[in-house]
Amino acid sequence: MTILNPTTPIPSGGGSGHSHCPPVDFQLGGVTLLPVLTVILGLLGNIVALWIFCFKLKAWNINNLFLFNLIIADFLILMSLPLRIDALRRGYWVFGDGLCSIDLFLLYSNRSASIALMTVLAIYRYFKVVHPHHWFSHMTKRQAAYMLVVVWLLIISPRVPILTNKHTEGNGTRTRCLFFTCSSHITLITMHRILTVLEFIIPMAMLLFCAIRISSFLREQQMGKPEKVRKAMRVCTAIVVVFMVCFLPTTVTTIGVWVIHSYNPEDCDTFNIFVKLTIVALGLNFLNSALDPIVYIFSSSMFKRALCSSLPHFLRCGQDADDAEMTTSSIESQSTTQKDLKSMRADRGNEAM
Repeated sequence: MTILNPTTPIPSGGGSGHSHCPPVDFQLGGVTLLPVLTVILGLLGNIVALWIFCFKLKAWNINNLFLFNLIIADFLILMSLPLRIDALRRGYWVFGDGLCSIDLFLLYSNRSASIALMTVLAIYRYFKVVHPHHWFSHMTKRQAAYMLVVVWLLIISPRVPILTNKHTEGNGTRTRCLFFTCSSHITLITMHRILTVLEFIIPMAMLLFCAIRISSFLREQQMGKPEKVRKAMRVCTAIVVVFMVCFLPTTVTTIGVWVIHSYNPEDCDTFNIFVKLTIVALGLNFLNSALDPIVYIFSSSMFKRALCSSLPHFLRCGQDADDAEMTTSSIESQSTTQKDLKSMRADRGNEAM
C-alpha cells in the first residue's frame, strides 16, 4: 500500500508469501482533484470555524471543546496535503526523507484523530440525551481537557514509528515517498493494517449504537417536540455519513490488499486493482477535513448562531431570520399592550373627572 503515487511498487513484505508482480502503473489525470478540493474547501471551512471559535463564541461548553480539537485534527491533513499534491503532479518526491516521514505521520494521525474525536462527540451526545444524570454528562471543562489529552496520546503513540523509519525509495530525481518500502517494515505494515481496520469497525459500531439509542429513547419517552428528535438525529446522522463516506472505502481496500497479498500473492491483476482503488479511496479519506464543518453546524447551536450572525443580512440563516421576526413581533406586541394600557388609564381618568 502506498500514498498516492502515480507508479506504485508492490510491497515486498507483510504477508505469508512474496509477490513477484510488476509495479502498478497508475496514471489518472483527475487523481489530484479531491486533494486539491480538500485543501481549498478544508482551509476555507476550518479557518472560518477557527475564527468563530476564537472570536465569536462568548462561552465554550464541553461540546465545543470537542469540536475545537476536531479542527486541530483537520489542520494536520491540510498541512500534509500540499506536499502530497506536488508529488502527484511531478510523479516523484523532492522533499527528502525527513519531510516524507512527517507528511505520512500527519496524514495518518489525522485519520485516527478525526475518527476518535467524532466518536467521542457522538458518545457525549448519547449520554446527554439518554443518561443525563451520568457523571459523563456533567464533567467539567478541566475533566474534558484531561480526557482529550489521553485521547491524543492514544492517537499519536501508534503512529510514532512512522517518524523513526525511512519511507523514500528510488535514485536520482525519481525518489518516491512510500509508506512500505522494504521487508524490514513487516511489523509496521501489520500494525498499520490492523489499526486501519480496527479504528473503523469499533468506532462505526459505537456510532451506530449511539444513533439508534438516541432515536429510540426520544421516541419512546416522547420528550419534547418532534423538532428535538430531529435535531438530535441530525447530529448523529451527519457524523455517521461523514464517517462512512470518508473512511469506509480505505478500510475496504486495505483489507483487500492485505488478504490478496497474504493468501494469493501471485494474483497480480486483482492486487493491482485494489492498489488503484486504494489510491482513489485515499482521496475520500482526505475529504473529511472539508466535510467536518458540516458536523460543527449540526453539533453546536452556539456555533450555528455565531456563524449566522457573522454573515451578511441577505445570507442570514433561516433560523436567524425567524428569531429576528419573533423578536420584532414580541416588541410590537409589547408596544401595542403599552398603548392599550395608556389608553385605558386615560379613559379611567376621564371617567373619574
